[in-house]
Order: sequence, then C-alpha cells, then structure tokens
Amino acid sequence: MKFCLFGDIHANLEALEAVLRDAEAQECDRYACLGDIVGYNANPRECLEIVRSLDCPVVKGNHDEECSRDTPLEGLNPLAFAALTWAREQIHESEAEYLRKLRMVRQVTDFTIVHATLDTPAGWSYVQNKFDAMASFNYQFTSVCFYGHTHVPVAFAQSGSERPAKIEISEETIAIEPGKKYFINAGSVGQPRDGDWRAAYAIFDKAAGTVTIRRVEYDIDRAMEKILDAGLPEGLAQRLGEGR
Repeated sequence: MKFCLFGDIHANLEALEAVLRDAEAQECDRYACLGDIVGYNANPRECLEIVRSLDCPVVKGNHDEECSRDTPLEGLNPLAFAALTWAREQIHESEAEYLRKLRMVRQVTDFTIVHATLDTPAGWSYVQNKFDAMASFNYQFTSVCFYGHTHVPVAFAQSGSERPAKIEISEETIAIEPGKKYFINAGSVGQPRDGDWRAAYAIFDKAAGTVTIRRVEYDIDRAMEKILDAGLPEGLAQRLGEGR
C-alpha cells in the first residue's frame, strides 16, 4: 500500500495534475490531502473538484477556512488577502460548505494528518524547527504524522522522551524506525517555498516502511499566465518561479 500525501495545492491546477500523474506512475493506490486546496493561484474550483473526486481523507487548511467564511479577512498579507477575496467570489456555496465541514485532524489507517499543528490545529501555528515540533509530538498518538502549512518539506523524529531531531528529506527517502515518532511536512504542491519551484508531495510506502519526497515539474508558465489573466497580483506569479 502506497499513500500519496499532498497539500498546499493553493488552486494550482497544473501542479496538482502533474503530482497526481506522478503518483500514479509511482504506483500510489491511496491518497490523503493535507489542506489548503484554495488560495494564491487561479483554479480554486477545479482543484476542489479533483480533490473531492479522489474521495480521500482531507484536513482543513487556513486558506480553506478563510475562503469558506463570509467574515472580514483580517491579519493577512496583501497577496493572501487579494487571492482569498478573489477565491471567495469564484467558489459556489456547496463548495464553501464542503470546506467548512473539513476536520482539522484525521487518522488514516495507522498514521495522522493535520495541516498545521496537533496541539492547536485551529491556531495555524508553523512548525519550522525541532522546538516547534515538540508541542505536536505531545499530542501525536501514531508513529507518523504528516502536515503542511510551511510549504517546505522537512521531517522531525523523536525517540522516547528525547528532544526531536530535524531530518532534511528533500527528494530523499527516510526509513520509519520502530519506537520513534515522525512529524513530516510533505511540502507544497502549488506554491513551494524552499527555493525549488517544482511541485512537492510525499509517498508513504507502508510495506517498505519509508517516506519519500517527490519533486515534479509542471507547466509553470501556464499557471503564472492564469494568475495574471485573473487579475491577481503579479507577485503571486513571480513567487511561483522563485519557489518562495
């Protein structure tokens, strides 16, 4: 059994389609989505349709939450504000209702998925270092948990009561060792921020006991063109090419 763990799609249709093609070529037979289906890019409805068609476990991201509400958008940077204001105008009420009903945390077979943190999932805090990871490990009751939100693939491992250790996993495979806990960021499909513009996702090979980060090229020029055609800020297109 191979799981494709993907998230932070952010309405990037070209990247999502490329990831799913690659996952199929890698013989993935299960899927789980780590949230933030919408925001930033130009195809929120199309990406929602694809994720829903997979009929897979999905957790809510902060952009999913903001897009599904009709309350004022507050505390956002200008790019996120513009993209979410536009996305709210695009999606239908049934799609907003789907986003509203998504759960914050889910257990999938014997692993967990969350968008941000396990200790305060609705607080949308960022796990960027081993000290951030410590709080989530206290609430992790499976050996492996996948998360997103930072758009940077990384893993943290903890053995017993020891402090977590950071594992760099960009395009590498790590073995899941018995007796340890792993908190693993699968990277971003639609807006990577680690300096690599290619779409990122993770494969959890249950039989082999390994997690691999995959990077996939996609039609980035088309994705950038769509952002500009939609009247979204030019900065959203520029950052795709920069991987930031």
